[in-house]
Amino acid sequence: MEQHHLSPQIPVVVLAGFLGSGKTTLLNHLLHRSGGSRIGAIVNDFGAIEIDAMAVAGALGDSTVSLGNGCLCCAVDASELDLYLERLANPATGIDVVVIEASGLAEPQELVRMLLASEHPGIVYGGLVEVVDAAEFDDTRAKHPEIDRHLALADLVVVNKLDRAEQDGERVLGLVRSLTDAAAAVVPATYGRIDPEFLFDCRPVEDRIGQLSFDDLHEHEHEHEHEHEHEHEDEDEDEHGDGNRHRHGDGDGSGHVGHLHSSYESLSFVSGLPLDPRRLMAFLDSRPEGLYRIKGYVDFGPYDPGNRYAVHAVGRFLRFYPEAREPGGERLTQLVLIGAGIDAAALRKELEACTNDAPHADEHGMWGVLRYVQGLSEGPDEA
Repeated sequence: MEQHHLSPQIPVVVLAGFLGSGKTTLLNHLLHRSGGSRIGAIVNDFGAIEIDAMAVAGALGDSTVSLGNGCLCCAVDASELDLYLERLANPATGIDVVVIEASGLAEPQELVRMLLASEHPGIVYGGLVEVVDAAEFDDTRAKHPEIDRHLALADLVVVNKLDRAEQDGERVLGLVRSLTDAAAAVVPATYGRIDPEFLFDCRPVEDRIGQLSFDDLHEHEHEHEHEHEHEHEDEDEDEHGDGNRHRHGDGDGSGHVGHLHSSYESLSFVSGLPLDPRRLMAFLDSRPEGLYRIKGYVDFGPYDPGNRYAVHAVGRFLRFYPEAREPGGERLTQLVLIGAGIDAAALRKELEACTNDAPHADEHGMWGVLRYVQGLSEGPDEA
């Protein structure tokens, strides 16, 4: 099989949710806690983004501002979406992930359909994240019955404002889980705080050489501002109808937010033995509930000795990217699995059962994998 040389693709995450669910709070949280990663945020207008609280490094045209932590924020309408996706995917921007805040741009399913159909080599679908308000979930379903359809499409559901749901939180979580696809993860949250690793690979802050991250400045503000969190949330929801200007410090155990990683679980798997492609596909086809992301590299040994395969899975979406192997490089499978409520020991055992040290390959063994290689979905290359 021929060797492939592919450039990294930027994941594009669609962030959706009805008025007041807290999706803007979640977006602000991601922008503030991006670490060393650069986020390209696409929104309908700047009004809901905390640009005033973040140092603006400069304007890049009428519709784009460069934030002090290296992120970009674009205010666009639906007709400009393709154009701005292409601009953000330009390697010169240094963007690591694009987040589209769906309000006012398009229905979430339309955005997902557009991204899945895109032939742009620089982007890849990064998942549909639906944010729901736990305290108002029943009322939201009554007013917007289409939310059931949105939840069925979502790859990750953030059940936000659990601190306001009081004793009803577990019932709402159970109801939301019953409305989502089995491959989706359901994550409880307050103030829109989820670990960014759910959505994209975070670079260390040190990657921003010579630049003081907003995250660092934010730590010093925490003590002064934490006492005003509830007040700010109420005020901003009245003003914008969606989200708040919460400052993201750790919780204190009295109804405030818990640790960032409270709902985030991951498993790292490394094997010096090649994986059998059929066994791996059987594992991927039966991913358990709550396993949201899989990333890393797979060595298929004699099935394709010239390439290793990058794997990118989010919710039900799966894609493989063959990459030419470095001459003399170590042959390893290295995977990270990310989810909520996952059984790490059981997943590790299943992955270990995918290994195969047989020296010969079944000529049709890679067909299942190649179905998920862009441009090779018709079958394997002829020898």
